[in-house]
Amino acid sequence: MREYGSRIIVIGCPGAGKSTFARKLRDKTGLPLYYLDMLYHKPDRTAVTRGEFDKKLSAVLRTDEWIIDGNYQRTLPLRFEACTDVFLLDLPPEECLLGAASRIGTAREDMPWIEQEFDPGFRQYILDFRKDQIPLIDELVRRYRDTRRITVFRSRGEADRWLDEES
Repeated sequence: MREYGSRIIVIGCPGAGKSTFARKLRDKTGLPLYYLDMLYHKPDRTAVTRGEFDKKLSAVLRTDEWIIDGNYQRTLPLRFEACTDVFLLDLPPEECLLGAASRIGTAREDMPWIEQEFDPGFRQYILDFRKDQIPLIDELVRRYRDTRRITVFRSRGEADRWLDEES
């Protein structure tokens, strides 16, 4: 059985399987799971203010145990600083597009509404994720690689095998 800490972040492109991995990890560890989308979005598809989001996130980070699922790049440095472990799901954009498309019309515990269509802007965000988001993630991984346990999965199968080995 591998060692892992009690303050875990799960990051990666939308559609990569972050929330599924985070749920399975929660079920194995008993750690409380927080979805950044649920902290930020309201059921009416509006968002809380930046200050309200930061206050909610800070309250979570002050606790001793958590799994936090989501990217929200502006808060990544803060979460890297607070965590013990990082799980990065770094899948090809095509797989992420398929993952995101497959959940359209499905109720999910990590979103306060059911997506009814594949928003073109969201699709483009997924296509641009490596260009726009991965540079900061790579910088943080380099900065914290000696002081945090960082695990990178290149496929859903790798993530599933890692979880299976934890049983």
